[in-house]
Amino acid sequence: MRVINEPQRIKKEMQEISAGTIGFTPTMGALHKGHISLIKRSLKENDISVVSIFLNPTQFNNPEDLKKYPVQTEKDLEILRDLGVHYCFMPTYKSLYPDNYTYKIEETNFSRQLCGAYREGHFTGVLTVVMKLLNIVSPHKAYFGEKDYQQLQLVKGMAKAFFMDVEIVACPTVREEDGLALSSRNKRLTAEERAIAPLFARLLKSEKSNDEIKTELRKNGFKVEYIETIGNRRFGAVYLGKVRLIDNVEI
Repeated sequence: MRVINEPQRIKKEMQEISAGTIGFTPTMGALHKGHISLIKRSLKENDISVVSIFLNPTQFNNPEDLKKYPVQTEKDLEILRDLGVHYCFMPTYKSLYPDNYTYKIEETNFSRQLCGAYREGHFTGVLTVVMKLLNIVSPHKAYFGEKDYQQLQLVKGMAKAFFMDVEIVACPTVREEDGLALSSRNKRLTAEERAIAPLFARLLKSEKSNDEIKTELRKNGFKVEYIETIGNRRFGAVYLGKVRLIDNVEI
């Protein structure tokens, strides 16, 4: 596996690949089974697989949340090598944002609902960094998990709106045996919080109304940000202690 830090260098290498397809999985590191499922699909469906590791500060509306985000770079690189990934792109902030975040990609409708209503500027940061990464790597396919369903739909919409020559591939949410959606943030839960966390997913999948789910969650120590149903999908965001969890299920 080649580890590359400079955008122009990996861009040139990708342009020199004359045959086969390139798959790309963008991550912020702290890799878990959810990330691994995306990477394995990329490896299966493409000739060359690229994974990026970049803890993107522009998508954090809370600086404290950024500081507490788990970092395990050496372990992540070991995981990628063991999987057989061909390239790992690890840019610095300065190399990826030479404009110091002066130019931004903004969606003005769906990004202001659900998580966007509570995390000002979050999806602008997400879309901006994803646009940069896709332009640098120029993959044929890019892999995103359905756990971040709102993000997935916004990235799909951006690719379509800007006539980007990439297929955005949706991959199913990976869960623990007890139903909790895998997330890098789960590592920050205390043992007591981790024990009750699966109730969040169970209630989302239940036949209870949104209001009934909110009441049940609050009774069990969750702070509810939102429980909303859009179309045939129910979305939720809650806090357990200081850890924010999101999930969504098809209903």
